[in-house]
Amino acid sequence: RTRDEIQENGINVVAQHHVSSVLPERRQAVAVDVGGHSRSFSYDKLVIATGGKSMVPDIPGLDLPGVFFLRWMNDGFAFQEYHLAHRPTSIVIIGGGYIGLEMADAMVRRGLSVSVVEYLPSLLTTFDQAFGRIVHAELEKQGVRVFTGFRVERIESRGAILSVCSAASAVEADMVLVAIGSQPESGLAPSAGIATGVRGAICVNRRMETSLPNVFAAGDCAETYHRLLNKNTYLPLGTTAHKQGRIAGENAVGGKREYTGTLGTQSVKIFNLVAARTGLKDDEALKEGFFPLSVDTDAWDHKSYYPHAKKLKIRITGDKLTGRLLGMQIIGAYGTEISKRIDTVAAAIHSGMTVEALNDLDLSYTPPLSSPWDPVQMAAQSWHQAIRRVT
Repeated sequence: RTRDEIQENGINVVAQHHVSSVLPERRQAVAVDVGGHSRSFSYDKLVIATGGKSMVPDIPGLDLPGVFFLRWMNDGFAFQEYHLAHRPTSIVIIGGGYIGLEMADAMVRRGLSVSVVEYLPSLLTTFDQAFGRIVHAELEKQGVRVFTGFRVERIESRGAILSVCSAASAVEADMVLVAIGSQPESGLAPSAGIATGVRGAICVNRRMETSLPNVFAAGDCAETYHRLLNKNTYLPLGTTAHKQGRIAGENAVGGKREYTGTLGTQSVKIFNLVAARTGLKDDEALKEGFFPLSVDTDAWDHKSYYPHAKKLKIRITGDKLTGRLLGMQIIGAYGTEISKRIDTVAAAIHSGMTVEALNDLDLSYTPPLSSPWDPVQMAAQSWHQAIRRVT
């Protein structure tokens, strides 16, 4: 929405001001404009929605020309301007998560030679390593050089060339993008006496209320209630931020809504692959006191006799004691409805369903799009065959 559209709804937009402190005893937020002048804003209710910020590794060379982060609009503009002005032919991306891999895709499409360096043993570490290996192979198929287990110690420059260095080796390029994750932008909270918790995020209850009366927080700066774990965690996702913001706003004007919780549902497209997940992986479930069993299934995205059918890899996780559905991971070709299939599973977990209950869902079928048993139901049936063997 444009600024005019927002203001037509009665919202006063005050741009180019940075809130430097909150004074709860006065019910005021103090902001500083670009000229350094202070201005106070009085409030009856306050919503803090300051978002997240890029994680910054403690390594030399981050301030070198050609080294970028990618969190805010200004980051994107700076990256684009440098690209247009210097016409680089190569880039090193530090970080093998969502942003790093999406940017690898984008830079290959721009004609750059791309290298991805990742500290951990596999890429896309919110998924199990078997899924990360599939992504790794897809990147290499597209010409991306991938270095896992690569601990970056410094970035050096040699003329126009940048070197991303570990203790044993270096990867050179014309540009470097650092994308190792995000953390809450919660610096306002301690100065105002607002409690922080998981990873320094602002503590909130399910009404999005902070520890201070009349002050709410929502989005990437705040904790997130996890529906399966029944406790707060930190999961900075756009879908979560939208839901939390709606609830904080409604309650700030007298509503009585509660956030019903996240499952960490997410999807990503990387070249010709889509990966999606929801709920808990096996190791996450075990850590939280469940008794998980995870089972792999390969299934066609639609009837194999119909043209262009493609295989999906599905890993379903359920609790061995209760049969409760805990999570699912899916990877396969773009166009195989992976994100919508993971949404079906997210809805089932949200509703507290068992693995077996997935088979009772009345899911659509037509040969070009699915099978009489949808792939997520085939995965549920594979899980039940496995559970009978181990119990």
